Amino acid sequence: MTKYKLEYIWLDGYTPVPNLRGKTQIKEYASFPSLEELPLWGFDGSSTMQAEGHSSDCVLKPVAVYPDGARTNGVLVMCEVMMPDGVTPHASNKRATILDDPGAWFGFEQEYFFYKNSRPLGFPDYGYPPPQGPYYTGVGFANVGDVAREIVEKHLDLCLYAGINHEGINAEVAKGQWEFQIFGKGSRKAADEMWMARYLMLRLTEKYGIDIEFHCKPLGDTDWNGSGMHANFSTAYMREVGGKEYFEALMKEFEKNLHDHIAVYGPDNDKRLTGKHETAPWNKFSYGVADRGASIRVPHSFIKNGYKGYLEDRRPNSQGDPYQIASQILKTISAVPTAAAKAA
Repeated sequence: MTKYKLEYIWLDGYTPVPNLRGKTQIKEYASFPSLEELPLWGFDGSSTMQAEGHSSDCVLKPVAVYPDGARTNGVLVMCEVMMPDGVTPHASNKRATILDDPGAWFGFEQEYFFYKNSRPLGFPDYGYPPPQGPYYTGVGFANVGDVAREIVEKHLDLCLYAGINHEGINAEVAKGQWEFQIFGKGSRKAADEMWMARYLMLRLTEKYGIDIEFHCKPLGDTDWNGSGMHANFSTAYMREVGGKEYFEALMKEFEKNLHDHIAVYGPDNDKRLTGKHETAPWNKFSYGVADRGASIRVPHSFIKNGYKGYLEDRRPNSQGDPYQIASQILKTISAVPTAAAKAA
C-alpha cells in the first residue's frame, strides 16, 4: 500500500469571483486512486463565505482526479461543494447546474498578468515600460524578462503531467501578460481543466514571490491591453451540419441574449470591452470574419467549410467562470432549431 497526498480543491463562495481553495488528506491505496475510491470530505464553510459559524460544515464531493507532478504520490482532486447531506449542491456550486453537452467542444484562451510587488512583472517602479508592440509572442530579456518563461514552461509540464489538455502558451500584447489555452470535449470537462490549470499556476508562482492578476483590466483606462478568456466553441451539429442559414439564426440568438452573456462573462467587463484594444463594446453585439474587434470572430475555415466548424466568442474575460460561460453559450445555442427539428 502507498500513502497518497490527496489535494482536495474547490471554489469558495466569494463573489463576483470565487477563489480556489485546497487542503491535503493522506490515504493509503494499492495504486493511484480512481474517482470512485475517493471519499467525501468536509471543511469549515464559515471561513470561505459558504456557511454561518453556528452551522459551518460543508462537504467536498470529488468530481475529477489528476496526477500531481509537483508532489511524490500526489493527487489533485477537483471537488464540488455540497450541503452537509452530501447530496444537495451548495448555492455556490455552479458546476452542478451547468448545461452540459458531451458533444460540445470548448477551447478557453486564458490571459493573465504576472505581478510582483503590486506591479506587472517587468514594469519599472514608477511609470511605464516602452509601449505595446514587441511583447506579443516576444523573445529576449527586454521583452519577457528572466523568469516568466521558466514559469510558463513549468506550468505547461505540470498540466501535461496531470493529463490536462493544455494546447499552448504565448507572451501577450502587454508587458508581463501571458496566455495559455485549454481544450476539452464536454463543457464540464473543459471547465474542470481550466480551473485546475489556474490552480496549478497559482500554486507554482508561490515559490517565485509572484502573483497572478486575473482582473480583466488591471491597468485601468490606459493604452495597455486587458485580459480575456476567449471561448472557442462548437457542437456536433455546428461541426457536421452547420450551414449559412443556421449560422445567421445562431448570431441572431446571440444578439438577442447579449445581456445574459455579459452577466456571466466576468466582472468589470465594461472596462475591457470598450471597442479599443481588439474588443467590441460590451453593449453591442457584432460578428465578423477574422475580426478581432467583433463580439464573435468567425474563422476563415468556418466559412470555407460551408459554415461548419467552431466560432470564437471574444467577450468572456480573464476572471470569468468557465462553468457559467460554457453553460450560457450552450443555452443560447439550444434555442436555435436545427434542420432536423424544423423537419419534425
